[in-house]
This record gives sequence, structure tokens and C-alpha cells, in this order.
Amino acid sequence: MADVVMEHIAALKDEDWGIREDAAMALGESRDPRGVRPLIEALRDSDRAVKTTAANALTAIGDPAVEEVGRCLQDPDLSVQEAAASILSMIGDERVIEPLHSALLNQDWVVRMHAARAVARLADPRSVETLILLLHDNVPAVRDEAIAALRAIGELASGPLVEALKHQDWRIRLRATEALCVVKSQTAIMPLVKLLKHDHDTAVRQEAARALGNIGDPVAVDALLEVVKDPLLQVRAIEALGKIGDRRVLPFLFQLIGELKTGDYRDRTPACEDNRYEQELVGVEEAIRALARIQDDEAVPVLIKALQSTLIRKEAGDALIQFGQKAVAPLVSQLKHEQDENIRYHVTDTLQQLGWNPNRVRFQP
Repeated sequence: MADVVMEHIAALKDEDWGIREDAAMALGESRDPRGVRPLIEALRDSDRAVKTTAANALTAIGDPAVEEVGRCLQDPDLSVQEAAASILSMIGDERVIEPLHSALLNQDWVVRMHAARAVARLADPRSVETLILLLHDNVPAVRDEAIAALRAIGELASGPLVEALKHQDWRIRLRATEALCVVKSQTAIMPLVKLLKHDHDTAVRQEAARALGNIGDPVAVDALLEVVKDPLLQVRAIEALGKIGDRRVLPFLFQLIGELKTGDYRDRTPACEDNRYEQELVGVEEAIRALARIQDDEAVPVLIKALQSTLIRKEAGDALIQFGQKAVAPLVSQLKHEQDENIRYHVTDTLQQLGWNPNRVRFQP
């Protein structure tokens, strides 16, 4: 009886690339371990389609291919290294953790990216130190995968990341802060507060505020309130306070929104051409979004009043919609007494998005 697997293996040497591709696909479907070494050889094929199909076949074979594929991470051919790293990112296994650690520092960014993805699958805390180095990688995709891997490792990654907050290079501190933003470790709160208050780099302080907001512990509220009036930190601090949801920030948010003078912006250039927009309006817009997150009933009248401003009307309407039915009665009351047709239109639009049906309510304007 013919051995079909061996026939497919032989077909990998055929002159016709289409036959080689079909053979690689068939070996993947068979999942026969005998196909592993021939498929690894096919990773060097002159035809891209054959190489891609061979990589997919090795991924399908899975465990029996892991160690052989792991050895390919040291192959002289960079394309083979890339293929091996890609395969292991799909079928990562503890047996190849050491080669993967080495691959994290490979000269080829594609290998580094896939190796970080594989390490994320394994969530091995031994990778943390090297992953922290990748937070400073020149390639954004590598940095993103490193952060994802640190997030997968979780709390076990927090110690080295907190230590990295002390690094002399502000870029390392920044990337470590970004990683802590996704790891959300409670042990990082006080080091991040220290960074927020005292770091010399504005980008690091801004990211520290964002990380504290993502962690969401009220213990950071006092520190955030201390910096919320700083123009360089205000937006991030407001965002963080909104995520934490502490009511102590409400008076400041109400004041910030209430002090906006629409008339001062009447003759201004478009936002993209006006630097003052970033310094003024963005903070007010973030304050409105924070009110939507905190969901305190006292915010509803403030947001209804904000509908009168063309500058922040959309943000105020979106925020009121997030309050749901709690916003309906105050909005209907505003509609009863509002004389300005333009404002009435936007109040009605907000009500309709909340599911209010004007045909069921009769009143005199």
C-alpha cells in the first residue's frame, strides 16, 4: 500500500512550484511528524507561496514541530528565522523558551516582533528584563508586542517595570510607564505618583497620570488633583480622575466647563491651526468626558447648560446620552423653557437619542 505522506514529502522536490505548494498543504493537513524536517527545508524554497504554505503546515502540525522549528531561530537565513518565529508565535512551547529569549534581541525586527508574541503566549516571567529593553525598540510593532507580552505576564512583570521607572533614560521610563498602564499593578501606584510629581520629562509625567487612571485606585486622586491645573498635565489628569470616578474632582470640572467663554472663540482659526485650542478647549472637552464616566447626578444641569455652547455642544450631548434616563426629565424641562430655536434643536436631538418620543409629550414652549 502506498505511503501517501512519503509521496507528499517527495513532491516537495518537484520542479513545479504548484505541486510543491500542494504537497506542503497536504502535509499540514496530515499532521504527520515525518513531515516536519522536509517542511523546514521547504522554508528555504525559492517560491514565496511554497514557503508560506510550509510555515502554515508546520503550525498545523504543532507540538511535534516545536523543537525543530526552535532550532531554526539560529538559522543563517533570516527569512527562515522569521518564519520560525512566526510559527512559534502561534504554537509557543516551554521547550523553546531559551531560543525565544535570544530571538527577542535578534537583529531582524520581524523576528523580534514574533518572538515577543510567542513569549506573550507563554507568559514567562523570565522574559521580563528583555521585554523591558524592547520597550525602547525603534520599531513600533516590536514595542507594541513587548507591551502585550508584559500585560500577559501581569503582576509578575510589575517589579522590574517599577525598577525601570528609575532609569536615567527618559525613554525607558516612558515605555515602562506605558507598560504599567496595561499591567495595572497596584504595587506601581506610589512609584507612578512620584513620577507624576517629580519627573523632569513632561511626556513621562503625562503617561504616569494615564497609568494611574487605568489602574483606577482612589489613592492616586490627591496627587492627580495637585497637578490638574498644570496646563501640560491637565488633560491626562482629568482623564485619569474621570476613570477613577472620585467625586472630589467635580467642583474643578464644573468650574472648568462653566468658565468657558464661547464668545472668545468666535473669530478663531480652525483648531488644527490654533495652538490655543490644545491649551484650552481640549481640557474642557476632557472634563465633559470625565463627567460622563463619573455619572454623578449633579453633572446633568452643567452638561445641559454646556449644550448652549457651539464649541462643546457635541461633547455635552454625547455625555448626556451616557446618563440615560436620568437626563431625560431635566432635558424636557429645559426644552419647555428654552426660547433659542438652535438650542431647542440640539436639546431635542439629545432627547431623541435617549429614546424620548415627542409625540407622547405635550407642552407649551
